[in-house]
Amino acid sequence: MTSRKKFKWANLYLIAVFILLYIPIFYLIFYSFNSGDNMSQFEGVTLNHYQTLFEDTRLLIIALNTFFLAFLSALIATIIGTFGAMGIYYTKRRQMRNVLLSLNNILIVSPDVIIGASFLIFFTFLGYIGFKLGFTSVLLSHIAFSIPIVVLMVLPKMQEMNESLIDAARDLGASNWQVLRQIILPYLTPGIIAGYFMAFTYSLDDFAVTFFVTGNGFSTLSVEIYSRARQGINLEINALSTLLFILSMILVVGYYFISKDNKPKRFKKRIAKS
Repeated sequence: MTSRKKFKWANLYLIAVFILLYIPIFYLIFYSFNSGDNMSQFEGVTLNHYQTLFEDTRLLIIALNTFFLAFLSALIATIIGTFGAMGIYYTKRRQMRNVLLSLNNILIVSPDVIIGASFLIFFTFLGYIGFKLGFTSVLLSHIAFSIPIVVLMVLPKMQEMNESLIDAARDLGASNWQVLRQIILPYLTPGIIAGYFMAFTYSLDDFAVTFFVTGNGFSTLSVEIYSRARQGINLEINALSTLLFILSMILVVGYYFISKDNKPKRFKKRIAKS
């Protein structure tokens, strides 16, 4: 009886959390179809705000820049973070391994404002040798704060990996490159994919760090939406947010199906034989 009561209370708590999270989103989506110009009163259904959105060339270019930035920064961060996780895992000294992991985790728990301000100071210093704030500064910043996320996604898969697979491959004469390409990377694929998606989403919706390091010639959706919101409520932003929410849902569903099988079938067969 006690366990049932706890289970029911847990469900109630979970439902309340989801309601608090999703009601503002659905409220925003609802008013994206409002024929009026504000969110104070719903006057009727229209798609005019979506039409205005697709006619806003500047906002569309910023959206494309934002997605390209997220794609590129997540890709580079995933490559670096994957090999970084391998480096931490294969560090022989336990104390050094803990130090490296702690340094990685510090970047995750550090406030975005501190990270953004630090990058701004660093890039300002580089400005004396001709470096300018813009796409490059934002890209480097996004790569930097995405790498620790990828490390945390890949490292657990390294710890789960059966070392006998690597030993067996070496006994059969496999080189280091063959072990990496045919054994380690395929096994780490679910963690790598998870790290990429996490890095992509973090880059896509980051505001604090981007606000510090963006230049006059480059902007992202988060910074642009913030700038427009300060000038007043514009339901064009609601329409844009609705499309981004739908895209996010598609990415989540896609990631679910991609990561549904946590281990490649050939590894399951090898582990079963061993």
